[in-house]
Amino acid sequence: MTDEWDATATAAAIRTGEVSAGAVVEGAIARIERLNPAHHAVIHTRFDEARAEVDAGLPDGPLRGVPFLVKDLGTEVAGLPATSGSRLFAEGVAARDSELVARCRRAGMVVLGTTNTPELGLNASTEPTLYGPTRNPWNTAHSPGGSSGGSAAAVAAGMVSVAHASDGGGSIRIPAAACGLFGLKPSRGRVSPAPRPTTLSGLVTAHHAVTTTVRDSAQLLDIVAGPLHGDAYAAPAPADTFSALARRDPGRLRIGLVTSLPGGPETHPASAGAAVAAAHLCERLGHEVTEVPAPYRPEEVSAASAVLMGGELVAQLDARLERLGRTLTDGDIEPFTRVLYEHYRTVPAVEVSRALRRVQEIGWRVGAAFREHDLLLSPTLARPTPPLGLLDTCDPAAIYEHAASYSAFTSVHNVTGMPAMSVPYGQDADGLPLGVQFVAGLGGEGTLLALATQLEQAAPWPVRAPV
Repeated sequence: MTDEWDATATAAAIRTGEVSAGAVVEGAIARIERLNPAHHAVIHTRFDEARAEVDAGLPDGPLRGVPFLVKDLGTEVAGLPATSGSRLFAEGVAARDSELVARCRRAGMVVLGTTNTPELGLNASTEPTLYGPTRNPWNTAHSPGGSSGGSAAAVAAGMVSVAHASDGGGSIRIPAAACGLFGLKPSRGRVSPAPRPTTLSGLVTAHHAVTTTVRDSAQLLDIVAGPLHGDAYAAPAPADTFSALARRDPGRLRIGLVTSLPGGPETHPASAGAAVAAAHLCERLGHEVTEVPAPYRPEEVSAASAVLMGGELVAQLDARLERLGRTLTDGDIEPFTRVLYEHYRTVPAVEVSRALRRVQEIGWRVGAAFREHDLLLSPTLARPTPPLGLLDTCDPAAIYEHAASYSAFTSVHNVTGMPAMSVPYGQDADGLPLGVQFVAGLGGEGTLLALATQLEQAAPWPVRAPV
């Protein structure tokens, strides 16, 4: 039964002695060894080290004995390769744990390995040249989304119940929607990025997890949230623990429904239909739903965020090349990454300042919507989950043609810093999961989690893909 338990139930069973931490870890190892060849979600493992940690005695934290996987991008596990899905970083090995990993370990969790990611997180699909594509457990011909596609595929397949994920333009919410999982992107500054310093991209990137249940997401956020002294910014402190907030009655919420975007990609009927159906459920639960126009234009969001992320990309690649003592050569990075690098290394500093100003203007405009609404509701993805190969980083033209459809509803909430969640809601005509996105004002994770718990009870989603 342990493969069907969420992290909360697993930890409870370990505490009562119903099952041992060792048995839980061995079960997860066995599932990874059995399922990973078909899905290619886990790229590096530390099974023997995990066994030794269990034998030595785990910290008596709230998730003691729960197996965990960490995305191989921006968050590091001591002793494991830290490649960011790129050949340029393929020889890198992490010297120490990131702060998020250290906090999970202090909570008693057991890190079993790292998961696949597109090169430097620059794709809404997880198919890097370095490791090859990760496959969606719902249909292995399709993408699991990106950039946290490896983590999402591992959880959806049942290898583990929770896995780390990060989100710079939708990279928690996109794979959560593609794989039928719950995915919460926290507020800006909720989770410390230490010890990896980020500059501009830190304004848009957030770390958390993909999970099968809402309560697991809330418990994990309690574990990893909180600033480190010296962090550049921090989210407002919550009124209670996130676990407690998730159990509260959300009250009667005013929800604004957005199903189309001005000047953006056309919303697929299946995606719009899922959002409308979720809105009807919210009304039946006593909430007030009003259809509203989108308070932003996707092209202005992508223009601003591209400069911020592009600046960080150049800094990251140049720092790596300096450590290696050489210049960039053919084959170091994928063609799409090369296009971005060559462009953004020529962008003058004044464009960065302009982008930061635009981001603030967008934030104020989107924030104004929360004067009349508690939450905004939209599809997570403008189109259903893509087949593998559609978003091909070896073909930059294909990325430019198709990528906007998969981040048009998500990336704006990275530049504003507002918390957003993808909730599973139905399936498309091919049987692939659909997700709907809810957004709150800065610091509003508690409201999101309370509503998510209500939706989970009213319209439960499958715990695992039908693999």
